[in-house]
Amino acid sequence: LHWYPHSFPTRRSSDLAGRIEIVSAERVRDELTKLMLAPDPRPGLEILVDSGLAAHVLPELPALQLEIDEHHRHKDVYQHSLTVLAQAIELETGTVAQPTGPVPGPDLVLRLAALLHDCGKPATRRFEAGGGVSFHHHEVVGAKLVAKRLKALRFDKETVQAVARLTELHLRFHGYGEVAWSDSAVRRYVTDAGPLLERLHRLTRSDCTTRNRRKADRLSFAYDDLEARIAELREHEELASIRPDLDGTQIMEILGIGPGREVGEAYRML
Repeated sequence: LHWYPHSFPTRRSSDLAGRIEIVSAERVRDELTKLMLAPDPRPGLEILVDSGLAAHVLPELPALQLEIDEHHRHKDVYQHSLTVLAQAIELETGTVAQPTGPVPGPDLVLRLAALLHDCGKPATRRFEAGGGVSFHHHEVVGAKLVAKRLKALRFDKETVQAVARLTELHLRFHGYGEVAWSDSAVRRYVTDAGPLLERLHRLTRSDCTTRNRRKADRLSFAYDDLEARIAELREHEELASIRPDLDGTQIMEILGIGPGREVGEAYRML
């Protein structure tokens, strides 16, 4: 039952994999949590998949091993997800012992979301006319699958909702670089993410695994711009929240003056 970091012969483990179903969901959850919080979960996750254990306790993971057609019209979603997980871990801030920054590592919610964010792709894959491959609405389907699996593993309600929400939102940023967002759209992005915003920042950045350096830089610069706009809007909103209760008419009445520059100066001083 100690899946990580120990390894064992694949043939025997695959023969016995089905026996994991006699183990309680709570025990499986605890062991999976230990694995996900390890400094490098990837080797343990690969053992889970290769041994057949994942097919019984986390089937959404091996399901990401989509058959790659001869034209390579889409990337290996399984390997992509493992890479996203590794990149998300690199973006964690601080440690449990020294929690610094907005997302101290190891962060279970961020790591689960990074691993499972594309779990809706197998169910939504479509081969389009002209040779393209689409995964329309895979983020919505994936959010439902994530919630169902984590509930089955007896994760707490807060974790289930957070991982599902991040899965649902992980594509929201796409298109920001091509179409200028209004301030209202940026505010909606922040509002929809709520307390998960800093994790969403990291998940979105980690989701870029392209080897095309120009494309990667373009996505990174676009997200830099989005974060800068969020910070700017927050600053303006904080200033707005502490504006004086007095309006220009009241200031004129109190100071006994008429309209003019002095009214604006008084307002700014307040």
